[in-house]
Amino acid sequence: MSRHEEAQAILAKAELLVGRAEIDAAYERLAQRINADYQGLLPLVLCVMNGGLYATAELTRRLEIPFELDYLHATRYRGATQGGGLIWKRQPDTALEGRHLLVIDDILDEGHTLVAIRKALLEFQPASLKVAVLSEKLHDRRAPSAHAEYIGLSLPDRYVFGCGMDVKEYWRQLPAIYAANL
Repeated sequence: MSRHEEAQAILAKAELLVGRAEIDAAYERLAQRINADYQGLLPLVLCVMNGGLYATAELTRRLEIPFELDYLHATRYRGATQGGGLIWKRQPDTALEGRHLLVIDDILDEGHTLVAIRKALLEFQPASLKVAVLSEKLHDRRAPSAHAEYIGLSLPDRYVFGCGMDVKEYWRQLPAIYAANL
């Protein structure tokens, strides 16, 4: 089976969990809270690549506050369906000390990557550090200190893709969230 055929088969067997309208409503709710919390501030928005690219684009286009933008890249998956060791691919270039940092990612699952990102960013002594995610997975495997201040919606404990999340590096671009039936 070719990779194209594999990708098509994965989508054909997938179950739609959250449709586009509900995704848009979640982004609107997140933006309202962030707009209120950051009034009078100039946050530095940090996109967590690759999955956070879509959430960052959707969320920041709804923000009515000024902000600066940079990105970081830390991963545990590298195309697999289960996490491995943390790999830092890029840390932000922008000065972080004394800044109000807003990290945006696609999903809070077990949270090991997010815990490592928080720890690394706190070493720069920001004025504040908050995390926004489109979704969180509901289960009992979460790392003890893993959390997000802004969560758009909750998902069941299934392997999900779409809205920045991938399955075997496929289907990040989908405007809805699906559960893979691998």
